[in-house]
Amino acid sequence: MSHTITNIEASPAIFRVPPRWLFVRVETSDNIIGWGESTLEGHTEAIEGAFHDLRERFIGAETDNIQDIWQTVYIGGFYRGGPVLMSALSGLDIALWDIKGKRLGVPVWQLLGGKVRDRVKVYGWIGGDHPSEVIQGAEERKAQGFTVVKMNGTDAISWIDSPGFLEATVERVKQVKGLGLDVGIDFHGRLHKGMAKQLAKLLEPLHPMFIEEPLLPTQPEEIADISNAVSTPIALGERLYSRWDFRPYLERRAIDIAQPDVAHCGGISELHRIASYVETYDVALAPHCPLGPIALAACMQVAISAPNFVIQEMSWKIHYNVAAGKDLNVDADLHTYMSNPDVFDVKDGHVAVLQGPGIGIEIDEKRVREASESYVRKSTPWRNPVWRSEDGSVAEW
Repeated sequence: MSHTITNIEASPAIFRVPPRWLFVRVETSDNIIGWGESTLEGHTEAIEGAFHDLRERFIGAETDNIQDIWQTVYIGGFYRGGPVLMSALSGLDIALWDIKGKRLGVPVWQLLGGKVRDRVKVYGWIGGDHPSEVIQGAEERKAQGFTVVKMNGTDAISWIDSPGFLEATVERVKQVKGLGLDVGIDFHGRLHKGMAKQLAKLLEPLHPMFIEEPLLPTQPEEIADISNAVSTPIALGERLYSRWDFRPYLERRAIDIAQPDVAHCGGISELHRIASYVETYDVALAPHCPLGPIALAACMQVAISAPNFVIQEMSWKIHYNVAAGKDLNVDADLHTYMSNPDVFDVKDGHVAVLQGPGIGIEIDEKRVREASESYVRKSTPWRNPVWRSEDGSVAEW
């Protein structure tokens, strides 16, 4: 029996929702609704533009042919890869997996080979873009059930800055670890080589769980140098958009933890392939996901089925959501658009395996539509800040 795509919705008038997410709704000829997420922080309109092409190509396509649709998007357009194309493809791919699971009455992880674990380890953010008061945030995360947190390593920093600037980072990490929590430290690509290698060495005795993006993802050789200089696991991948982008880091033995983002890397299909690919290099999987509930649910489908998975980022009460809620005077958090938010409950640092069909969450479509219509009418899409150093030059955010 034929099951075709009858509608793809992802436009400014519909599913651009606060705090900064872009949802995708796909409807089929047998009246199944699949949800995807194509959030590309700060580039919402570009993704919406890409979906004009996807609508024209795939209305009428067989929904079961997920891999053929994926290859058509990736190969058929001649120019391939990159954040915009891959983020648009991600939302469509996630929605198609959601549809297939719902049609068969099983969670997506069953279609990926079944589960290898009964619960998924998670971490939450503390602090914000300007890491200062992190102790209160760490205490709150511990009370919420987390055993691992992540924090930014530094504020804006010059290409070569005073070594004393790094002492505050070390002290913050000591304080958080003193509460009995494991800590991941996100360098966010803010530091250049001369400062990053110093900070990595200073943090090494504190045994952080990982250092994330020690340098920009344009520097595989230099990241490999840092990886070889310290014992701390090195993680990156949010700004890599396919398995091919991961190749130079793997070949140079530059990373220990791969962090692809399911909303940027080509969806569940490519996240699943990346997990298997990096496993051959003895590299762990920890999907990046400071995004919405659809992206988190999609990540968890792979996490549940991937042997090399270690930990999952989740955005509940992350600083971006909190700030947007205050600015817009709205409720805009991980659970806002869900009818079954309890599936993401954190207990002893873990979230239970998702059992529902498809990606395992129920989206409140009425609330999504209302929120999106209001957001589009009253607000411009989220933009990341542009930072400047003390001398006035543009700095890495």
